[in-house]
Amino acid sequence: MSGEYPPLTCKDVKAILAYLGFVARPTKGTSHEQWVKVENGRLYKVTVDCPKAPFSQTLIKSMAEQAGLKKKDFYRIFKQL
Repeated sequence: MSGEYPPLTCKDVKAILAYLGFVARPTKGTSHEQWVKVENGRLYKVTVDCPKAPFSQTLIKSMAEQAGLKKKDFYRIFKQL
């Protein structure tokens, strides 16, 4: 399983989100980063908690879903970068 879905670092997740057109929203006093994108009139918001990296499969799945994707699609993009 770890071969197909290796752990992702904070840098990896940010690169995927940037590729998808998300931008970081400034936050104060928290380790969580909010990445946002509006597409087809819908706001997508992904919370990235860098101190938890490398991220568990549960967190990666959650971040992918927040971005409107399935985990496998998140990894497909990661492999292209």
